[in-house]
Amino acid sequence: MKAPAVLVVDDTAASLGVVCDALRREGVRVLLADSGEAARAVLARESPAVILLDVVMPGEDGFAVCATLKANPAWSEIPVVFLTAIDEPGQKLRAFGAGAVDYVTKPVHVPELVARVRVQLELRAARLALEAKNAELESEVTLRLDAEAQLANSLDQAVMVLSPAGKLLFATRLAHDLLAKYFPAGQPPALTAGAYTQGPDTLEIRRFTEPGREDLVMLVLEERHAPPGPAALLVLGLTPRQAEVAYWVAQGKSNAETGLILGASPRTIDKHMERILKRLGLENRAALLLAAGEHLRPSR
Repeated sequence: MKAPAVLVVDDTAASLGVVCDALRREGVRVLLADSGEAARAVLARESPAVILLDVVMPGEDGFAVCATLKANPAWSEIPVVFLTAIDEPGQKLRAFGAGAVDYVTKPVHVPELVARVRVQLELRAARLALEAKNAELESEVTLRLDAEAQLANSLDQAVMVLSPAGKLLFATRLAHDLLAKYFPAGQPPALTAGAYTQGPDTLEIRRFTEPGREDLVMLVLEERHAPPGPAALLVLGLTPRQAEVAYWVAQGKSNAETGLILGASPRTIDKHMERILKRLGLENRAALLLAAGEHLRPSR
């Protein structure tokens, strides 16, 4: 991992040699610029953790340089510490008004400046860690919301809940798939318990009601000799949602196509794929196809 860098902008940078040496001993890379223009050239190729900026420089002074940095979204979040020989309250207020996070007067007391830079580096490290954690939590929330939104898409059971009049109130994804297969013209007016055939395949429907209640009816649909589906991949240690994703990938679907099938965004499918590969210890999509294929072969 690259060491953090500090950009020192001073037209007499040689006078800060002791400061630069002290920063290097702290494990910091020191970048030098003698003007605002030179500083921006450095920033175009490097992203320092802190900028030490002299106020009094010929031409463009430190306040003007700071203004251009804060106006650029790519650099605006880099903390700026002003260095100046002018120790006046008005100058300090102007420095903080320009966006500086700290103000150090010359001649510089090296241990103090190093300590102030260290604080900014620690704050930066904490901010980056927080951003990474927030991104991880955002990803986790996305996956959890996706899982909750797909709660109806049970892998193991094709379940339907009907009103007494036969109105469909709830159905899992597998139930919808089976209805579409066996009743391509639409759900029959009175779907009851029994066996239904479609070519060589047979669908069995069982009806359940709770004693003393007639307001809801539950139907469980089971297909005889059904080919292996996503549930067959649960033996790999995947979650139900991950098993669905792996199943459709094993069918040759892209992440975008899998997202359309499962009603999820491509980004969510990408995150699921990352976790599936990590959980199974696989390197790539091809390895997943082989691993999943072992469990999706029809039984003979």
